[in-house]
Order: sequence, then structure tokens, then C-alpha cells
Amino acid sequence: MTPDADVVARSKTIAPVRATTPPPESERPTTLMRLAHVGKDYAKIETRAGRMRLVFDLLRGRAAAHAYRALDDVSFTLERGESLGIIGENGAGKSTLLKIIAGVVKATRGDVDVRGRVGALLELGAGFHPEYSGLANIDLAAALLGLSQREIASKRDEIIAFADLGDHIRDPIKQYSSGMVVRLGFAVATALSPEILITDEVLAVGDESFQKRCVAWMERFLDGGGTLLLCSHSMYHIQKLCAHALWLKDGRVAQYGPAEDVTRAYLAYHEEKSATAKAGMPLAEAKASGAYAIEALDASADQVSQGDDVSLRGRAYSPDGRAPVVVVGIVRADGTPVFGIASDMDDVAVRRIGDHAFEFSITFPALPLAPGKYWLRAHAADPEGMRVFDHVERDLVVRGRTRELGVVHLAHRWHDGVDR
Repeated sequence: MTPDADVVARSKTIAPVRATTPPPESERPTTLMRLAHVGKDYAKIETRAGRMRLVFDLLRGRAAAHAYRALDDVSFTLERGESLGIIGENGAGKSTLLKIIAGVVKATRGDVDVRGRVGALLELGAGFHPEYSGLANIDLAAALLGLSQREIASKRDEIIAFADLGDHIRDPIKQYSSGMVVRLGFAVATALSPEILITDEVLAVGDESFQKRCVAWMERFLDGGGTLLLCSHSMYHIQKLCAHALWLKDGRVAQYGPAEDVTRAYLAYHEEKSATAKAGMPLAEAKASGAYAIEALDASADQVSQGDDVSLRGRAYSPDGRAPVVVVGIVRADGTPVFGIASDMDDVAVRRIGDHAFEFSITFPALPLAPGKYWLRAHAADPEGMRVFDHVERDLVVRGRTRELGVVHLAHRWHDGVDR
């Protein structure tokens, strides 16, 4: 069954596109997207009087007196064949930005220049009529995306095969699960062979096999010279599919650059937010309470590359003049322990430099930590190593580009099936 023209006209689009014949490769622009100081405000209406005041302001050509700034001063360019990941917390402005790029929402200020055929999957079920079957909605969505009846007919089998909904393709959309809707929506959007593909959390819905098909399709799309704009909470997918990333925080650009650098900074930000570790008590308070304490702690560097040596040097205070035990540890920024060692475990005595002062130092050669943010900690314990007192810590950023999982790099060797 094919939806009539009235239904097509009244339905929301997945993404507005024009069905035009693409120019020759030599005439196609290399810069497909350029945003300059883009911002978006939404009017805040709290009372009926406020609603009336907004109407009068708009009729007079004035901006809303009270507005929520969803985006502010966002700028970037995207060249043909590039891939950009958009990351950020919920409410950071990611979906608003994608809607502006797709032409669904108009920016309040700034310049937006998007060239080329755009395929976008922005909202779950956008462009689908709940009463129509999956088959009918393929025709509806494809027509809204600018395809002619002949193009729709030539691509229908391809869309059905990619969605892989079985007999459910003939059921009304209102009976579909969220994953089934995304399957169909992604199949329709990608069948266009767009120059720019924009997706918003497509990989967050659906089963594992569908996600694998989506990732495989995106990789082929990029290999073929396509341009990808991917919004996702999965840093793994951003690193795997995107060369660059843009981190939005409170509607503004927090960081923009290589995907490995931006995602690492974003993960470190979240780890620090969830960290439970607290700073130790002030030194003066520790001395007044008769506790052992760390007086000073210095690291050889606060930023290193993966595999560099890292050294710690510090002073410990002893209230009774006996040599304390020093405990040194490394933790992730979220407080996850990575490694810890005490001086007495290695039968090492800290060096006395005064009646109540002792010096210690330790080196971690070729530190195998994965890229990310960590804390280097030192604790002072009593000479018996039974009571551990508050700590002092220094932050450490490990640089590097890798998609390895975990917190350490383990030396390893792959085998190709031949005994060696």
C-alpha cells in the first residue's frame, strides 16, 4: 500500500534533501560543511502572560526576552571523506546541532553552509506513519527524502534486506519495538547513498548483529569517500569510525581535534566526576593529631607518553622520629585502583633527612598504562605498616593513540595459526 500525497505532505521528514543529479567529481566541493559561530536559543515560557508577550515580540521582529541558549559559538569544518564524532552529556546540545546541520531547525545566529546530498537519521521514527506497515513507510520515507517512484522501486528490496525484519515488514509501525524502527530508518537513510550521513545514537538501539551491520556499512561508506557525522555515547564507536571529534559541554565546544585526544579527555572528565577519592587532611592538622603524613610529593612529569618512565619523590613526616612506611599507588581518575606498593614490601627503608623528616623516591620504568588520566598517590603509614594515614596525590595524563581496552598495555604476540 502506498501512502497518498496528503499524508506525505503532513509527515515530518527524516532529513530534507533535494533529489538532484550530482555534479562531476572534479566540480564537487571539497568542503561539504562549514559552521561559523552557530548558536541556537529557545524561548522560555513560564506563564500565559509570557506566552502572549512572546507572540507580540515575534510579531514585532524582536528576539524573545527570556531564552534558553542550547548552542553557542559552535564552529568547525568538515571536508569530503572525513568523519566527525559528536560527543557530550545529555542536554549538551548534540541533537540540536545535528538538526541545524540537517536543516530541520534554523540557527538563531551564525552561518551554516552544508553542501552535498544529506542522509540523516535524527529521531526514532521520524518520517514514519504509525498506522502504515513497514513496506508502506519505506515508500513514504523515501519519497520525503527526495526519491522518485522509480528510484524507490529499485531500492525497495535493498532496504528490506538491510532492515531484516522478516514478516514484520508487513506489520504496522506502531507494533514495532524501538530497535525495529531504527533498523528500518537506518536502512532507508543509507539506501540513498548520501554524500553526508548524519546519525544520532543509531548504534545505541538494536541487537548486536544489527550494530555490526551498521558499523560495517559505515566503514564501507567511509572507504568509498563518504562523509560521516556520528553522534554517540560510545567512545569505542567514535574512535573506531571517526578521525576527529567535537565535545559539546553546556552548548559550547569544550574540545575539538583528533578523536583519540577528545574522547580521552571526555572519559577523564567523567571519571573525575564519579571519583570518590578525596584529598588528605592538611599537613598541619596531621602533625597536630600525631599522625604520620606526606609533607611533599613531586612527579617527574604531569604528562607522559605511553611507555615513558615516571618517577615520584617526596618527604614524609614522623611524629615520633621513627622511619615510616611509605605506600605509593596509581589509580584511575574515577578511583579504580591500578597498582600499589609499600616500601616495606620491597624491604626498602626511607632515608632520614631530619629528626622527623624522611625522604623517599620511586621510579616506574616504561609505564604500561593505557592513555588516560590517573592519580599518583603517596600515603604515610606507621613503621609497622599497620595504620595508613591520609594521602597526597598528583595527577598524571598518559598520552597515546590506541583503541585497546583496559588500563594497561600488556605485551602480546598474535599467532597466525602456524606453530612457532
